[in-house]
Amino acid sequence: MTMDGAPRIAFLLFPGMTQLDLTGPAQVLSRLGTGPVHYVARTLDPVPTDSGFAILPTARMSDVTAADILMVPGGMAVEDVIDDPESLAWVQRVGEQAQWVTSVCTGALILGAAGLLRGYRATTHWMWHHHLARFGAEPVRARTVIDRNRATGGGVTAGIDFALALTAAIQGEDHARLIQLALEYDPAPPFDSGSPDRAMAETVADYRARADRLAPDREARLMAAAKRLGF
Repeated sequence: MTMDGAPRIAFLLFPGMTQLDLTGPAQVLSRLGTGPVHYVARTLDPVPTDSGFAILPTARMSDVTAADILMVPGGMAVEDVIDDPESLAWVQRVGEQAQWVTSVCTGALILGAAGLLRGYRATTHWMWHHHLARFGAEPVRARTVIDRNRATGGGVTAGIDFALALTAAIQGEDHARLIQLALEYDPAPPFDSGSPDRAMAETVADYRARADRLAPDREARLMAAAKRLGF
């Protein structure tokens, strides 16, 4: 913790990340207190997201050697992070001493590859949920899973739920409720299609096909990474 008791938070940035995996939790967790929030990348160059805009890092990996809370977003480019020794080593190094090790969506696969989910219950996006076991985690189907000091969120929008649950664990439920009200987080989606359990079968099949086209080599790359990393 910092001198005033507010937690230092380090968000990992990487090209191709899903921006809402990052910005949803950031909107909530930045309200934990007045402590510094770092958006960390390999360089200070703008980092492109999957939404067509870039995010400016506030620090380089070489500048941030420790954090109280590590948060890793996901995206179609998580394999690039897993295959980058420098980035994976940073996640492992910061995560090993962090008070909270957290992720949203497929960011959990990065944590897993860094050896930070071995023996922990965790969740991720439903489409790639089965890969968690490949890196030693115990997959759990839930929007948010907290196991000791590991907190993981499901796909994309689950990052807001995850961040509120983490806030409650750190600052208490009253503070989390206050943030939820301030953000007017009162979901009322126009369609009941946000889960493969409730979406129409053709919608699920369409998304699976699209995802496979976007990441055609994901299965092979994750299998190769798990073998290379000794899982």
